[in-house]
Amino acid sequence: MAAAPSDSETTQKQTEEIEALSAIYGDEWCTVDEDEKIFCIKISDCSAQPKWTLNLQVILPPEYPTSAPPIYQLNAPWILQKEYAELANHLEEIYVQNLGESILYLWVEKIREVLIEKSQSSESVGSDNKKITEETDVDYEEEFALEYELLPDCTAIKLNFDLSEKKDEELPPIYHGNPITDRRSTFQAHLAPVVCLKQVKNILAELYKNKKIASATHNIYAYRIYCEDKQTFLQDCEDDGETAAGGRLLHLMQVKGIN
Repeated sequence: MAAAPSDSETTQKQTEEIEALSAIYGDEWCTVDEDEKIFCIKISDCSAQPKWTLNLQVILPPEYPTSAPPIYQLNAPWILQKEYAELANHLEEIYVQNLGESILYLWVEKIREVLIEKSQSSESVGSDNKKITEETDVDYEEEFALEYELLPDCTAIKLNFDLSEKKDEELPPIYHGNPITDRRSTFQAHLAPVVCLKQVKNILAELYKNKKIASATHNIYAYRIYCEDKQTFLQDCEDDGETAAGGRLLHLMQVKGIN
């Protein structure tokens, strides 16, 4: 009869797995809290200009991988309850099939496989609509403009927003910037204070109700939400085909301390 692994053996397995994943994924792998064993990895669809990305955040309990699975959270603005459940089922199956083994690599690559499938599926649909979408670029600023609210002229904007759980379900105010036209392309910024991922989804859904926004060639966005209980940020961005645009926007928010 084989002896149960000791705590030191379990800790060693965790350490070896973390080192391996850090080496494999490089900048995509992030240590949120080393003492609490909280880690995050950004997973994409592997295309030259990733359209589908997802953040997998995991907490490794002391019993992992011997007798307990990682605690995880899937974060992506596009993910719906059904898609979340399907991914969760995939991850659970992998855990059950590999009891006692390190499984984070298998989880990451399974999620990547799903994202690649979504990318290939959206490309087949998108190719039919590409010409129509590109023709939505407008010649004149006034044809695109939404009714906008000018924000105060200051470096930092502090928005008064109730952070109670009840307010999490409500649609935050959306501020629309002044449209700018450059070389026959028009750009317009939209800003909203958010305190949870659900509000991010609600804001996007509300904006996409506008036909001009929904049919725009590129809709890039970024968000940062400070999680006080974990003292870390929940953040992500979307390039929507404009190389690194969402990443630059997120970086600007980080530099300016916007959250």
